[in-house]
Amino acid sequence: MGSLGAAPALDPGDSASAPLVPRGPRGRVASLEALATAARRCKACPLWEPATQTVFGEGPAGAPFMLVGEQPGDREDLAGRPFVGPAGGLLDRALAEAGIDRSAVYVTNAVKHFSFEVRGNKRIHHKPRGREVKACKGWLAAEIEVVAPRLVVCLGATAAQALFGPAFRLTRARGKVQPAADGGPALLATYHPSALLRAPDEKSRRAMYGDLVADLRAAARHVTRAR
Repeated sequence: MGSLGAAPALDPGDSASAPLVPRGPRGRVASLEALATAARRCKACPLWEPATQTVFGEGPAGAPFMLVGEQPGDREDLAGRPFVGPAGGLLDRALAEAGIDRSAVYVTNAVKHFSFEVRGNKRIHHKPRGREVKACKGWLAAEIEVVAPRLVVCLGATAAQALFGPAFRLTRARGKVQPAADGGPALLATYHPSALLRAPDEKSRRAMYGDLVADLRAAARHVTRAR
C-alpha cells in the first residue's frame, strides 16, 4: 500500500455548517462546549428532522487522539452520545487491547445526525450522502481546531473520505500514518468497528479485528513518538 503523501488540512469550504460555528473576536472557537451547544440547533442538512437529536463528539480538548466515525447509530441517536452501541463496545475492546485509554480520546463522527430508513418498527442505518458529509464539515473542522490532536484516526471509508477526499480507498491505505500538513494532525484510516459486525463469518471478523487493533497500536506508537 503506497503512501498518499501529506494529510490535507480539513477545509470546511462552503460547508453549510461552517457559518454556524461560534467564534470569538479573533476568529477562534471558544470551546467544545460552545460548539456542542451550537450544533444542537443545526439544520444544515435534512437529517436533523427525523433524528432524535444532534450527537456531538465527546472527550477532552488537547486529547492526543481523535477518532472519527461515519455517523451515530440508533443507540447513539437515542442516547445523544457517540459510540455507545454494539460498535462502540467493540471499539472500547480494541482500544483497551491496543493500550489506549478511551477516556483520554476525543470521539466523534463525520456526520452528527442519524441517517436511517424505517423498516417495520426498526430504524435501519442508511449511509449518509456526500452532501450530508459536506454539510457537517464545518463542525468536524472546528472540533479538530479545538482539540488539536496529534493524530486523527478515521474509522471507515466515509470518515476517511471526509478528510482525504472522495478518491480515498481504505483497501489501499488502511493502517498507514499520513504525515500532517499545514500544521494539522496526521491521519490514519482503519476499519469502522461496525464493519466487523457485518463480516460474513467469524474467521473474517477475527482477521479484521486483528487489523483494527494493529492499526490502533500503530496510532499509539505515532502519538508517543510525536510528543
